[in-house]
Amino acid sequence: MSETMTKKLRKVVFIIGGILVAVILLYLLYRDYRPEIDVLMHPDSHTKTKLLYLIRQHEVRDSLFLLGLIAVLNAIPGMSNSVFCILAGLCYGPWIGLAINWAGNILGNCIVESLIKRVDFSHRFKKNKFLNWLMNQKHPSLGMTLGFMVPVIPSVLVDYTAARLGTPANKFLSMVIVGMFPTSFIYAFGGDAIFNGDFKKLAGALIGIAILFIMAWWLVGMASKKRQGED
Repeated sequence: MSETMTKKLRKVVFIIGGILVAVILLYLLYRDYRPEIDVLMHPDSHTKTKLLYLIRQHEVRDSLFLLGLIAVLNAIPGMSNSVFCILAGLCYGPWIGLAINWAGNILGNCIVESLIKRVDFSHRFKKNKFLNWLMNQKHPSLGMTLGFMVPVIPSVLVDYTAARLGTPANKFLSMVIVGMFPTSFIYAFGGDAIFNGDFKKLAGALIGIAILFIMAWWLVGMASKKRQGED
C-alpha cells in the first residue's frame, strides 16, 4: 500500500474513531444530565432552584466528559461544539464554563495538529481560500491567531497551516491559548446569561458573536481578493 493511501486510510480511521468517542461521551452526558433535561423540558416557577440543586450533585467526571466532548468535536472537521460550549456556561457558570470550553478547545487543536502529518488531505481542502490566506500571511502567527478566533474558519485549517509552516510547539500552543479564548469566553458567559435570564449579559455575548462574524466577513473578503489576485 502506498504512503498516500495509508495516510488517507488513517484519516478515515481517525475521523470514525473521533465520532465514536463523541457518541460515547454524548451518551454518558445524557445519562448523567437526564434529570436536568427533564426539568428544562418541563419548566415551572422552581426550575432554576431545581437545576442548581441537580447540577451541584454532579461529580467532577461530568465536567470532564463535557470537556472531552468539546475537544473531540473541535478535532473532527465539519463538526461544531458551540452548543456544548454554551451548555458548559449554563451548567457550571461563567468561570468554570470558560475553563471547560477553553481547555477543551485547546486540547482539540493540539490533538489535530499532532496528527496532521500522519494523514492526507484532499485537493479541495488544500485549495480552500481561508487556507490560502493563512499560508500567505506576512505575519503568520497573527493570521493563525485570528483564524482561531473566528468561528466560521475551521480550526483544522489553522492547525494544518501551523504544521505546514513548521510552527514550534510552544508558539503553536500560545496561538491556540490566545485565539480560542474569545469564543470560549462568549459561549460560557452566554450560557450563564441564558440560565440567569440576564438580558444585559446575553446582549453582551451576542455583540461579541457579532464582532467575531464581522471579523469573519472581513477575512472572507481578504481571502477572496487574494485568491482573485493569484488567478
